[in-house]
Amino acid sequence: MTARITTVTFQGIDVIEVEVQVSITTGLPALNIVGLADKAVSEARERVRSALTALGLSLPPKRITVNLSPADLSKEGSHFDLPIALGLLAAMGVISEEELHPFIVLGELALDGRISPVTGVLPAAIHAQISGRNILCPKPQGGEAVWAGDLDVLAPHNLLELVNHFKGRQLLSRPQAVRAQEKAPKDQLDLRDIRGQESAKRALEIAAAGNHNLLLCGPPGAGKSMLARRLPGILPPLDAHEALEVSMIHSIAGTLPEGGLMVERPFRDPHHSASMPALIGGGHRVRPGEVSLAHLGVLFLDELPEYNRTALEALRQPLETGRAEIARANAHVSYPARVQLIAAMNPCRCGHLDDAALACSRAPKCAESYRDKISGPLLDRIDLHLDVPPVSPADLHLPPSAEGSTEVRARVLQARLIQKERYADYGVRTNAEADGELLLKISEPDQAGKNLLLEATNKLKLSARGYHRVLRVARTLADLQGQTRVKADHIAESLSYRPNMARKKQAFAI
Repeated sequence: MTARITTVTFQGIDVIEVEVQVSITTGLPALNIVGLADKAVSEARERVRSALTALGLSLPPKRITVNLSPADLSKEGSHFDLPIALGLLAAMGVISEEELHPFIVLGELALDGRISPVTGVLPAAIHAQISGRNILCPKPQGGEAVWAGDLDVLAPHNLLELVNHFKGRQLLSRPQAVRAQEKAPKDQLDLRDIRGQESAKRALEIAAAGNHNLLLCGPPGAGKSMLARRLPGILPPLDAHEALEVSMIHSIAGTLPEGGLMVERPFRDPHHSASMPALIGGGHRVRPGEVSLAHLGVLFLDELPEYNRTALEALRQPLETGRAEIARANAHVSYPARVQLIAAMNPCRCGHLDDAALACSRAPKCAESYRDKISGPLLDRIDLHLDVPPVSPADLHLPPSAEGSTEVRARVLQARLIQKERYADYGVRTNAEADGELLLKISEPDQAGKNLLLEATNKLKLSARGYHRVLRVARTLADLQGQTRVKADHIAESLSYRPNMARKKQAFAI
């Protein structure tokens, strides 16, 4: 007898249907799995055998062949356990194959028949909804699957519940959608916690309003990490489409909150010892890296020069295109990676370059060797560069600022709303994504601004990328003020955030 069950495999966040074909024929007793299966799939035979034994069934003493079609496509993961088990049950006549036909099936089997969570349920459910199918998944992820839309979702706790459901003895109800809990206001970090650093707070607001990349450079203890960790508190929440987009990536990675969606923008802060596959994605079983897990959120790289040089250079392409392309000999995988990069670094290895009393004996030579670890092309992809001075003792005794994250967030939301309306027909979300003719059209400055930008481009030797980034930041500054036209003062402030401006003040007076 032969039975067919539909499941899926993944290439990035793309879903590819796989047909699990189970054949029971005469011959020496054996259970073979074919179809380019990895180790986890090959080991399914023992988990399935034990789960069926827990159900009170044993495999027939015949030759059993399980084929995963298409046979030339690599299959990875433990989610093939449940479709293999159901294929066997259908081939043995325990349950009807016709009842299983409308379902895409995913699930890992425990030895006692329980159905354990697996990765990728949300993208599989979305694919099922688009293709007019239903989905059968583990019970803990039923609330995740129902977010895909109007489709039937079966989420049994164990194999026995599932068999009883198809035999009409114990009907399973549709799981309820569970919304992930947002942080309570008392648990959120607030800009009021930071004393002084008003220029840094201003740069953080601009970065949040236009989704611009930001580099903070200053001595230890100046508050760079505190500022970066308060950025999510002034960013707008994910809308419904963005929440699904982000949640699909985290579902593939296995980091999605149980039964819910991502409702807050991700904030990822990998350690500086992270490898290139950890940052960009990859590995033996290709998985999304930190730059993809931070999609539509913040990627915070503290102690930027301490990261592996190869890993940092690999960030260039995702920062420019918004996608992480992972090429292997046998596969090419692409993950979304539209992130806001926030980086922090010391001015030199000792961190006290501008303080003669604390600087090391190698200053200022140590600063040059320390900064040389970061390439010019990577720095050119960062819109805002800011030197963060040390906090004075007088600032530490100041009362909390009257303006906190709530007030700043209101201005950021208003600027983002302006951008949403502006780019509604262009397929981009923020000023940081605008490019080409669109950027030149929406950020054309007045005559005084043009003259200022032309003079600055010549004297500061701005690259074409740097020129466009000045325009993007200037457009965001105008949006924060609610102005439709970019003016000379917006250009001037935007230029002040270009790198090494302190060294170039004599060449050009802003």
